[in-house]
Amino acid sequence: MTRRMDRSGIPLYKQVKEHIATRILAGDWPQGQRLPSENQLTGDLGVSRMTAHRALRELTGEGWLTRIQGAGTFVAESKAQSALMEIRNIREEIAERGRTHSCEVVLLTQEKANAEVAHVLELNAGADVYHSVLVHKENKHPIQVEDRHVSPTFAPNYLKQDFMRTTAFEYLGQLGPLDAAEHIIEAVLPNEVNRRLLRCQADEPCLLLTRRTWSNGQVVSRVRQMYPGSRYRLAGRQEYNRATH
Repeated sequence: MTRRMDRSGIPLYKQVKEHIATRILAGDWPQGQRLPSENQLTGDLGVSRMTAHRALRELTGEGWLTRIQGAGTFVAESKAQSALMEIRNIREEIAERGRTHSCEVVLLTQEKANAEVAHVLELNAGADVYHSVLVHKENKHPIQVEDRHVSPTFAPNYLKQDFMRTTAFEYLGQLGPLDAAEHIIEAVLPNEVNRRLLRCQADEPCLLLTRRTWSNGQVVSRVRQMYPGSRYRLAGRQEYNRATH
């Protein structure tokens, strides 16, 4: 349906935002539906492409929309969510949301540890380590890039695993109990490789969770998990004893 903006004192991009939000709230554009292109909005609403672009960009930043590079702009679904400090299997998380998990193996190799990797894995520089880069997808949309370095002494058969059928979490969990884990969470802009793998925009902030785990006193792995900020969130709840306040 064509609707021309009214040229009132309200900036046109705000009128476009209101128009789109109204359609979403009314159920005309349900969650997951692809929106008209910027060119189509330009023609339908009688505004410039720059105006349409700004409206879509701001609605994406506010959580109304999701923009996937090469696919278009979609009405945002409820964000996928992980427990903040709980280590869970991403395949189980996705299944609990009633959706389908799949995985793309980007890298699975043995390499020599540089000084930084050797330090976090508590190995000597130049020692052999296993390195994997996996892209986890929810209903075929990329939701996490998992970049992991693994100690071969803990997981000697790591490179033989089929990570399209099992997850690194599942495999490593079978090898020994988890003793400890440390977490670092940062907001970052993705580099070119991660932008391509996550199919997100250059200016879209991402969540980077870096986690190191131990089993029987030995470092198991260091993993960097990157999530597109518009499609994912980390959440947690902590119960406190009032007497300790």
